[in-house]
Amino acid sequence: MACLRCDIGLPVGDHDEGCPACAADGHAANLRLVYPDAAPGRIVLPPADGFSMGEGGTPQVEVPDLAAAAGLGRLSLKLEWCNPTGSHKDRMSAPLMARARERVIPLMARARERVIPLMASARERGAPLVVAASSGNAGVSLAAYAARAGLPAEIVTTPAMPAGARRAIRAHGARLVEVADSAARWHHVGRRVADGAFAATNYRVPAIGTNPFGIEGYKILASEIAAHGLPDLVVVPCARGDLLSGLLLGFLELGRGVPRLVAAEPFPRLARVLAGADYRGSFPGRTAQLSIGGDTVTFQALHALGESRGRAVVADDDAARAAQARLGRAGFHAELSAAAALAAVFVLGADRALAGRHAVALLTGSGAGAMDEAAPPTDATSTDQRESR
Repeated sequence: MACLRCDIGLPVGDHDEGCPACAADGHAANLRLVYPDAAPGRIVLPPADGFSMGEGGTPQVEVPDLAAAAGLGRLSLKLEWCNPTGSHKDRMSAPLMARARERVIPLMARARERVIPLMASARERGAPLVVAASSGNAGVSLAAYAARAGLPAEIVTTPAMPAGARRAIRAHGARLVEVADSAARWHHVGRRVADGAFAATNYRVPAIGTNPFGIEGYKILASEIAAHGLPDLVVVPCARGDLLSGLLLGFLELGRGVPRLVAAEPFPRLARVLAGADYRGSFPGRTAQLSIGGDTVTFQALHALGESRGRAVVADDDAARAAQARLGRAGFHAELSAAAALAAVFVLGADRALAGRHAVALLTGSGAGAMDEAAPPTDATSTDQRESR
């Protein structure tokens, strides 16, 4: 493994704290997996023993009417809601749960056989559990994939989680824990991890990002996009940057060039950091876009934008709703957070700035899925760490 920020090499492991060298220097940076024998131009993934629920291979649809309205030469919509549980999160859940099986199943076996030393520490005993904090899509996806992998799962959320997501998580047999606010949610995950549970989402402050094994799953998305011709830009709804980072890693491995990556965010976070603010700070705001809320910025998101010459675009709730309505009239019902990608395209296309260019907008979740029930805007305070996207 190697650090995205300082490139130090580390042994393969679940480094929940991110790069230890950067942490010692007061920074928070995620890691990436390194494949020394990988052939050029080929995406490589960690071993998964065939574990999959059929994620990936989602449609990429041309929408010339929307392209003309936005001032583009070509616009493609990548319909990530066609994944098994209805969002892009499935691409991350598959390799993440394959990795979790390596950790959790031996603990389950030891518990059944009663061979865990009674005097061992909590960390040494381990908790045969996958734990995650989520506002909706990630929790649904992880609950489903954990069930398929035969792993017990606990999803920690707040009262803001839509009822549809709650029903789906419980249907998959995961334990749903509701805490008072986002700060309590992340503290709860931290306590579980301290007892040896496998963390399926980021829970640290400053935010780092999800386990790199999960982010690997997003690399295939880059290959699918490139199969239709390398676009000029790819627009991504963004919170903690897992999806951005995985796309960058995938395009780099393909070796055919990297399109400009654009982060659509509901209020200025990355935009403020790119303008000079410290990425380790707090960037509060208020939004109804639950899947991409939160007040933190990660180095991995900055790294993806920097390496791709990309930028962050603010798509507030009004802009996202307008884009959601445009998509609906074109036949696509996206959740509000996903519609932010199209809203950002329209911002970028103003004054014909993208005339003749090809953009791909990632529609990460459907308005008919678990996140379809309306929720009032929520505040993103200094302790509000939403799920990574």
